[in-house]
Amino acid sequence: MDLLPAFGNFGFTLVAFVAALSIIVAIHEYGHYIVGRWSGIHAEVFSIGFGPVLFSRVDKRGTRWQLAALPFGGYVKFLGDANAASAGADGAVLDALDPTERRRSMPGAPLWARAATVAAGPIFNFILSIAIFAGIVMFSGQAVEEARVGAPKALPADVVTLEPGDLITAIEGQSVEELQDLFTLARDLEPAPLLTYDIVRNDEAIQVEAAFPMMPIVQSVAPQSAAIAAGIEEGDLIRSVDGVPIHGFGQLREFVDASEGAPLALEVWRAGEILNLTLSPRQTDIPTGDGFETRWLIGITGGLIFDPERQSVGPWAALTYGVNQVGFIIESSLDGLWHIITGAISSCNLQGPIGIAETSGAAASQGLDNFIWFIAVLSTAVGLLNLFPIPVLDGGHLVFHAYEGVTGKPPSDKVLRVFMSVGLAMLLSLMLFALTNDIWC
Repeated sequence: MDLLPAFGNFGFTLVAFVAALSIIVAIHEYGHYIVGRWSGIHAEVFSIGFGPVLFSRVDKRGTRWQLAALPFGGYVKFLGDANAASAGADGAVLDALDPTERRRSMPGAPLWARAATVAAGPIFNFILSIAIFAGIVMFSGQAVEEARVGAPKALPADVVTLEPGDLITAIEGQSVEELQDLFTLARDLEPAPLLTYDIVRNDEAIQVEAAFPMMPIVQSVAPQSAAIAAGIEEGDLIRSVDGVPIHGFGQLREFVDASEGAPLALEVWRAGEILNLTLSPRQTDIPTGDGFETRWLIGITGGLIFDPERQSVGPWAALTYGVNQVGFIIESSLDGLWHIITGAISSCNLQGPIGIAETSGAAASQGLDNFIWFIAVLSTAVGLLNLFPIPVLDGGHLVFHAYEGVTGKPPSDKVLRVFMSVGLAMLLSLMLFALTNDIWC
């Protein structure tokens, strides 16, 4: 009976991982399929998963859509492909085709059509990510620039908060012109149970006392972090560390920095209940803009004592936000990979299937919005990985197409087989390395 929770967690993690991966793979392969179809290339098979076929049907265009037993990937097999990876041509099939039918095959299509079909998979992954990020910001809105209270957060009865609609103009005599100033003041002011706020309430300028603007409230919890392992949840308020009361998020950060990995005893308030939790900070490499910095972290972000007032976001602003998010993920991923290669940061930052599965489960356990956000991040990562110039991946195919565009002829079948073997070995080595990280890191 003691093992049942572990099996339950494993099952939840596996389901979350398969769900996230299936969505991303389906979008990726649909990109190949639809652009291939638009380019006049016939798809024989569209498969989600590998191995024995569980369900299939053939549409009016002659494409077999199938769901296979091993849901850890997928493929589109086009007419004339030697295999599901489009590694070479099936000579016997091509020889039996007339010129019109040959044009509908992958090997017989013009170079532009083949290149567009190959590139479409990663591009559709990026489009999915942009659409999710844009949709989230359109649904939730964006905080207004001024420091106006939208709704107070759920806090203990002894914590004095502000009222919805309050406009903060100063704290302890220091001017507040916009919302961002609150985060600056939270770093500069000495944490205390009560501070003096200058506010505008119902068009009247008054002074009130309220809690420190940035208490140790858990705004978000990072997957695979010390916090999530200890059972910390969004909305928790950390009231003391090692028996010492704290009033500001900066005080928590000081305890974490000074711990050097030693366990910290936390008193946590959660929905009227007091919990005593223990966690040990972990060394983590975080991007700084100029590289990476290694720090002791517990994996939470802090927030204000209220949710700021929000405003709706138009389609163009939401789209711009989505594009910027995808660009940030790509830039951070490439920067991190380079720092791993040069040894500047630990190779443990590279996760394999176990780590990704655990992150999927952790994101899903924190709510649908977190899980959808994770899908967007993972979709960007999958799109980026597929563009790496490694034979077998889409990026490797694009390199072959570029070679054909320059020389006027594709690589020979013999050269193609050699490169595909090398690419497969590289990919398997990378997966084995990442899997080793999952186990030993």
